[in-house]
Amino acid sequence: MTQFFPPDYAATGQLIEELVKQLGLQGVDIEVFTGQPGYAYGTSHAPAIERIGRVEVRRSRASQLGPQRIRGKAVSGIMFVIRAAIHLIRHIHRHDVLLVTTAPPFLPVIAYLAHVCFGISFICILYDLYPDIAVELGVIPKHHWLAKFWLSVNRKIWRAAKGIVVLSPEMKKRVVANCPDIADKISVIHSWADPDLIVPIAKDENWFAWKHDLVKKFTVLYSGNMGRCHDMDTILEAAKLLRSEPIQFAFVGSGAKYKELIKEVQQLELGNCLFLPYQDKDVLPYSLTACDLSLVSVDVGFESLVAPSKLYGVLAAGKPVGIICSQNSYLRELIADAKCGDSFENGDSYGLAKFIRVLSKDTQLVERMGGAGREYLEKHFTPEVISKEYLDVLQRSVTSEYADGVLEIG
Repeated sequence: MTQFFPPDYAATGQLIEELVKQLGLQGVDIEVFTGQPGYAYGTSHAPAIERIGRVEVRRSRASQLGPQRIRGKAVSGIMFVIRAAIHLIRHIHRHDVLLVTTAPPFLPVIAYLAHVCFGISFICILYDLYPDIAVELGVIPKHHWLAKFWLSVNRKIWRAAKGIVVLSPEMKKRVVANCPDIADKISVIHSWADPDLIVPIAKDENWFAWKHDLVKKFTVLYSGNMGRCHDMDTILEAAKLLRSEPIQFAFVGSGAKYKELIKEVQQLELGNCLFLPYQDKDVLPYSLTACDLSLVSVDVGFESLVAPSKLYGVLAAGKPVGIICSQNSYLRELIADAKCGDSFENGDSYGLAKFIRVLSKDTQLVERMGGAGREYLEKHFTPEVISKEYLDVLQRSVTSEYADGVLEIG
């Protein structure tokens, strides 16, 4: 159960699509209950029922209520949860294992109620940690009754879950700090990218690069969500420092900070910044490779609350990575281990600009870092590798009563 699923562009939906396809290839029967495109959408409608191999996709009605605004996203999320609850009551089977995401953040409540009322086993994938993110964004105070209530509900859900999946070691530490007695059931499973879908392409052979005049310029790409958890200021400051040099910044995607970023670029009259909308999945292999360096950023205070999935697509594309994050982020260790780029403190626009200058004058270094990143992904973060880790969690969640039967994931 997840609110976002293709043709929605949201990264969580695309990851779930690849995950369920891989689980289907491993013999698992799966039903996906999701919504109509409503977050980052290029089309407003998709089939209500769709069959893809062993995966059946069922979509509820759309709820496109200001998807870039916190209030609109919350209302849309609540409406989806209500529809998910109705669907679950109508289609519940006791041998199912529910795999629920935190998209929307209160969706695991439905899984918990299904467990209490029907004895259904469930597993939570924690893409984002709430109410922690809401507190960090200043939406609610840390000691507000809603934050305390939300955390108490989370503890009940986590304790009842058969398994919990988080996307980084820092996220696991955060969850354990809030609920120490569930440490043994938490699995750290990274996101991934498909190296068969996204392959390195030379810019002079890339139609996307030619279309947007990126072939003859050293291009720095930021692709994906430009949301409240992402540091766009450091990137903008680096663009200002490099405004008189033959370096192009390309921003592909959208998000809460998107319009403000465009406004600032226009006010500063920066001619080295290009803005493009989200791209369809079949365009991503070309948009992600139409650059010389890709950037990934996490804003101050969010290092243990979110894990940027865009990183893995960058590694698959065979491009160097510039990471903007705090000193204690797991991303720094990952990049250092992969030898595929460099990391910068939030606000270190001078360091980032210097790194960009060095790469722009050293094509061999660009190729070496990009190749190292792709090799690292192929060893650790492919759909085949990661889906086996998920299957292990699912199998451990199944009681001995059904251990010899067919596993069906709803």
